Amino acid sequence: MKYSIKTFGCAMNHSDSERLASFLESKGFELAEKIDSADLVIINTCGVRQMAEDRVYGMIHNIRKKEKLEAKSQKLKTIIMTGCIAHRKDVQRRMKGKVDLFTEIKDFTDNFNKLKIANKETKTTSETIDYLSINPKHTNSFQAFIPIMTGCNNFCAYCVVPHARGRETSRAAEEILSEVKNIIAQDCKHITLLGQNVNSYRGTFKGKEINFAKLLKMIDKISGKFWITFTSSHPKDMSDELIETIAKCKKVCESVHLPVQAGNDEVLRRMNRKYTQKHYLGRISKIRSSFKKYKPKLLFSISSDIIVGFPGETKKQFEDSEIVMKKAKFDMVYFGQFSPRPGTAAWQMKNNISKKEKERREKALNEILKKTALANSKKYISTTQEVLLEKEKNGAYFGKTRSQKNVKIVSKKKIAIGNFTKVKITKANIWNLEGEIK
Repeated sequence: MKYSIKTFGCAMNHSDSERLASFLESKGFELAEKIDSADLVIINTCGVRQMAEDRVYGMIHNIRKKEKLEAKSQKLKTIIMTGCIAHRKDVQRRMKGKVDLFTEIKDFTDNFNKLKIANKETKTTSETIDYLSINPKHTNSFQAFIPIMTGCNNFCAYCVVPHARGRETSRAAEEILSEVKNIIAQDCKHITLLGQNVNSYRGTFKGKEINFAKLLKMIDKISGKFWITFTSSHPKDMSDELIETIAKCKKVCESVHLPVQAGNDEVLRRMNRKYTQKHYLGRISKIRSSFKKYKPKLLFSISSDIIVGFPGETKKQFEDSEIVMKKAKFDMVYFGQFSPRPGTAAWQMKNNISKKEKERREKALNEILKKTALANSKKYISTTQEVLLEKEKNGAYFGKTRSQKNVKIVSKKKIAIGNFTKVKITKANIWNLEGEIK
């Protein structure tokens, strides 16, 4: 039997799908070249925005519609929905008759064993499997996602994660270190540690609790040439110890993603973010000073997330987000127009800001970002940067610096993808750099 996995959303969802692929192949499934030839289709969903949710509905509808148009003798596909909206009763009612199994990701292996696929029995086991312990089938040989924890305890007003994934659960350090060593032995060059809030990691090592800073130090000591990045971080848990650890560790990249979400203290309070504008900007200042102290010769980048149009956010309150943008001088910000999500606290709030006003605010912030991003990029001109080459397209190569800046490289000679190379930066654009092989 053949399977196909369609993944929506964040890096964690993609990492989950890699583990599901490995699990399915242990059950005797083979990857289908196209979804049309699959007996089993896994839809790994995202619930962050309505747009992502609508894409899931559309895909499932199209699969079932195509089946009806084809020969009646053809067997129906088995569809499993998992991920961040699979637990919702309204989604289950809407997709009833189209989806064969709704399951949270943590329960996938147990629930799968109770299911027939295309009217055939699958290999079953009575053993309960922690899906995070499954050895993943990585889709990229030189870059890998490694989850260190799952779930979240923060209950931000707009966020579905605590409802979809449950409370925080951290993996044992021994398990994480073993997975890192395994992929580094396979010549992986870049690992990204994942968690809804990696800063609150509380795993164990030899029976004793350790925090994220200690875990980073342990991974940093693993022999081999590789980079370490991580996502996502919560400002309230970005401690001085962690900031100094990030700056001191040689393999940890000079790139920090620290979501602010809003610049106004009252909006942050209603978002249940548990920090103020002053605290956030203080963390940004500490990150900058630490990088300059411990890695003075290396350039670094800081990125963030901001929600525009959170319920009740006045134009005056929005101006505080503009202030944060100007003071923080971000390299990149991922903007999201507020989208009410069922089950969250913000779902009960009046979504009183128009689509037009949300677009205006996002555009205003983006104009500030363009200026700070370009100013930061210009610092790279005439410098030589270590770049991990990720792909080749239309005669050009593309990769990232240690600070996770995108670089376009034109080279007449063939360069191996998935390797580090020295690149002299010749041009700075708003969103990327350009360079030549040193």
